[in-house]
Order: sequence, then C-alpha cells, then structure tokens
Amino acid sequence: MTDSDTPGDGATKKPTGETGAEGPGTETIQPSLEDVRQWVGYRVDEISGHGVARVEAVLVDQESGEPAWLVAKLGRFGKMVPISIRECAAAAGKVWVPYDREVIREAPAIDPTLPLNREQERLVLDHYGIPEAVGRGAEIASRSEGQVTSQAPATPPPPAPPPVAPSPPA
Repeated sequence: MTDSDTPGDGATKKPTGETGAEGPGTETIQPSLEDVRQWVGYRVDEISGHGVARVEAVLVDQESGEPAWLVAKLGRFGKMVPISIRECAAAAGKVWVPYDREVIREAPAIDPTLPLNREQERLVLDHYGIPEAVGRGAEIASRSEGQVTSQAPATPPPPAPPPVAPSPPA
C-alpha cells in the first residue's frame, strides 16, 4: 500500500487473511484499534445513508486484542447495540454499515462495560445474518461455550509528560 492508497480514518490497517470481495488472492483489511478508537463519537449511517446511531465504544477480541465490535448508541437515551467492525467503513466523521435502520434497531442490546461471551456474540451474528463459517463467526466458532470472546480494550496509558528543561544559571 502506498501513501496515496492510505485510507482516511484507518491508515494503519492489518490483513485478516480472509478472501476479499475481489476474489481469491485478495485479503480483507481491517482497521487497527488506534484507528477504531478515533471513530468513537462518529455518526453511524445505515445502508441508505441516514444517521441511525453514534459510535459509543469499541470491543476487542479477548484473545488477540484486535477490534471486533463497534458499540452504537441508538438515540439520546437509546439502547447500545454491537455492529461487527468487519461490516463498517469510516471516513469524514461517519461510519457506514450495510444494514437498514430497523435491522440495527432490532439488534440485541448489550452493556459495553461487560464482556461478551461466545453465545452472546453468536446471537448478534445470527441477527445480522453472519454465518459461523466466515468472519467473526469463524473466529469464535472453536472457542468454548460460555468463554468470554470480546471485551472493552485496556485503557492506553497517559502520554509521558514532556521533559523539563534545565534552568539557566543565574
């Protein structure tokens, strides 16, 4: 990838090893945790381009630490629903998802402060029509029943304070 190919709001991307839409020999590229953290506060637009939610949080894979889910807040006091990172594209302060408003509104609600287990993720994946053999479904398929599969990422440490310049001699 050259500098001119670098996508906005996701410059640090990692291959997933999955076959991309272009067919065999291509890979789907996923955004890094640092990129996805920048999406918090972005508007979530449904398939027809209308705003349906705001990105409230990110959940990461419990084993790899890679981003797995966006947590979208529906309305001012609305419920929180997960949306697979693999189904999102972000730029210009917006995240686009391939679902219509009703599918997002009817998604199972979660508490973003609590981890998700395999069965909870499977329920969400089934709601969005994502089979167990691909994407996130394939990642968690071999994990034990009841095992925690996603959680809030660890908070990054605060930046180090700038060095203090020595005082000039008096």
